[in-house]
Amino acid sequence: MKKVWIIGVLAATCLLSSCEEKKETIASGLNKNDFVSETAGKPVALYVLKNEKGMEACITNYGGRIASILVPDKSGKPTDVVLGYDGIKDYLASDGNFGALIGRYGNRIAQGKFTLNGTEYQLPQNNNGHCLHGGPQGYHTKVWDAVQPDERTLTLKYFSPDGDAGFPGNLDVTVTYSLTDDNALSILYEATTDRETVVNLTNHSYFNLSGVPGSQILDHLVMINADHYTPVDSLLIPTSEIAPVEGTPLDLRRPIPVGLRIDEPFDQLVKGRGYDHNWVLNTKGDIGLLAAKVVSPTSGIALEVYTSEPGIQFYTGNFMEGTDTGKFGTVYPFRGALCLETQHYPDSPNQPGFPTTTLRPGEKYVSRCIYRFTVETE
Repeated sequence: MKKVWIIGVLAATCLLSSCEEKKETIASGLNKNDFVSETAGKPVALYVLKNEKGMEACITNYGGRIASILVPDKSGKPTDVVLGYDGIKDYLASDGNFGALIGRYGNRIAQGKFTLNGTEYQLPQNNNGHCLHGGPQGYHTKVWDAVQPDERTLTLKYFSPDGDAGFPGNLDVTVTYSLTDDNALSILYEATTDRETVVNLTNHSYFNLSGVPGSQILDHLVMINADHYTPVDSLLIPTSEIAPVEGTPLDLRRPIPVGLRIDEPFDQLVKGRGYDHNWVLNTKGDIGLLAAKVVSPTSGIALEVYTSEPGIQFYTGNFMEGTDTGKFGTVYPFRGALCLETQHYPDSPNQPGFPTTTLRPGEKYVSRCIYRFTVETE
């Protein structure tokens, strides 16, 4: 009888141990084991970054996606401020860009074509006849090689071969995510090529700072430090003009609620279904100057954006359809998040008046973005 009892205890212990192995929940509520997979013959996992103040960022090497960012609200409650999914299966099944690394060229290239040194290159035309975010098989769909040297840092590497999505040149890309003591997530992008090419890397996190699952972001206060923007045509391709924001609903130099003017019958807002434009930053590449800021009056959480890039794409979830079910069963509504994508301007390879995105052998592409989180009590 005693032998049977011991066997039963051992069996129960093994079962409990198995359950614990299958469920490794972290502060954000995500289960790390739900991100363990093998995709395209390469291992996928969820990497957790933490700083001493309790900030947590969870990143999967599938598409370099930020799955969660946990920061304190005005009452000190840890709050997840980005949209995403519970596990790798949902990311694989989605054609969206929640939290993703974008490349080889973020934003749009007209007709999916550009010319370098007299040679025309054809890219995928995955957005109204244009190439968007490097095409349907862009870097957001790749499994990156991951190394986590310490609890605050994650380094991702990807080798993009010559002809990848039609782009010329072998491109070696390194992206380093790191947390700092002032509750900031720093992203360093680096790349080298063996052949002249174009590069424009960014991150496509969808932010909702309210702490209210399933809410819209229309009450968020937004400020963008820019006197000009690049107007677009009906398919969101830049017209080549650099226009002043003065006297338009795109004047966000002082904080205003996102929803205050978003539905005004202004030509550019109609074309974008809201804000979906590139702002020409006054910061001129100075990473020490504030490029943009968003504050949720509900949570008090503020997001400050700093960048070495000349532009930033402000997008207000105008193409969200209320059909995506994300983390913990939350249905993400129309305008349920906003994006602040640091970048060179859209369609720069076809716009000689825009800052160049050309990278040549012997040069190094370097871009920095800092998402810093603070709390405002009033």
